[in-house]
Amino acid sequence: MARLLEGRYARCQKVIVVCDNLNTHTRGAFYAAFEPERARQLVRHLEFCYTPKHGSWLNIAENELSSVTRQCVAGRRIGDITTLREETAAWSTDVNASQRGVDWHMKIEDARCKLKSVYPSIKA
Repeated sequence: MARLLEGRYARCQKVIVVCDNLNTHTRGAFYAAFEPERARQLVRHLEFCYTPKHGSWLNIAENELSSVTRQCVAGRRIGDITTLREETAAWSTDVNASQRGVDWHMKIEDARCKLKSVYPSIKA
């Protein structure tokens, strides 16, 4: 992050960081990794945008990026940005025409085990 903020995005007034709710994705993580002055310089340009805790749309975006990598560009060397844009646009058009959805489902027993922190505990 520091390399990006001090390099590619050095001239940006604000950089929006989209992340999940992992406890390391905070401004405080910068203060744990860097001296306070450098951490302050880095975080003053950041705006954190957190995804919902349950059913994150970020997971859907990650799935799509994984799909485009496997189905469109894997094992190929694409020599210029124009060709890359054409290839990914064709892939995207084809995928969107099929109207795929995301089917989030989990059996109740699995949910109670994997998400036990969300379910209230009943004491008899």
